[in-house]
Amino acid sequence: MTGHPTLLSAAGIGKRFGGVQALTGVDFTIRHGEIYGLIGPNGAGKTTLFNVLTGIYEPDDGSFTFDGQPLVGLKPHEVAARGIARTFQNIRLFANLSAVENVMVGRHVRTKAGVWGAIARDRRTRREEEGIERRAHELLEYVGVASRANDLAKNLPYGFQRRLEIARALATDPKLLALDEPAAGMNATETASLEALLHSIRRDGTTILLIEHDMKLVMGVCDRVLVLDYGKRIAEGPAAEVQKDPAVISAYLGGEVALNLKGA
Repeated sequence: MTGHPTLLSAAGIGKRFGGVQALTGVDFTIRHGEIYGLIGPNGAGKTTLFNVLTGIYEPDDGSFTFDGQPLVGLKPHEVAARGIARTFQNIRLFANLSAVENVMVGRHVRTKAGVWGAIARDRRTRREEEGIERRAHELLEYVGVASRANDLAKNLPYGFQRRLEIARALATDPKLLALDEPAAGMNATETASLEALLHSIRRDGTTILLIEHDMKLVMGVCDRVLVLDYGKRIAEGPAAEVQKDPAVISAYLGGEVALNLKGA
């Protein structure tokens, strides 16, 4: 991935919760067009970093720039409008809306009709809503959930719910798709299908930031990996090199897991 300009840059990110230092001086860069992994043991600060990046928390120290523009201080919807979409570790779908309606909700960050248009239901607003629904169906097809488009989200199989979250995030037309443990709870078949989808998303031009505990998936899709431990960066680099780093093996992987990865 060398030669690609930087999409996201983080410098000295710090976050405290009372007396707990959740993140300390975290630096990293993500290049256009790569899949960038974020790994570490439970409590390492991975989701906190995601929450800081996407405007849920404001950092106590440091700064982010995205596509050359500062991000710190923006609200989550403003971050989404800039081009960063995310999913959550725990599924956050609208359970009583259909699959297609869930994706349409995500699409509305790119709509132009205001409150008056929604009330008046003029021709322009109707055309825009038709376009939103059409795009939602296209995204459901893309992620493999088209056959259940009209089913309530709560009635979908678990793997479909995970894919639906990705479709809803993609509906915002992100430049960076931030996925928080998308393979959590998936079986081997579902994970293999997810891996293929991630490759497709990157191939179609969207950069991906991935938190994931499934190390086989991480090593199979990620170009580079950042490793956190107790809120600090302990390693960064190509996935194949990071898995051999003694600090990473000690802090996160463990000898047996590392050996399995090398043999995978």
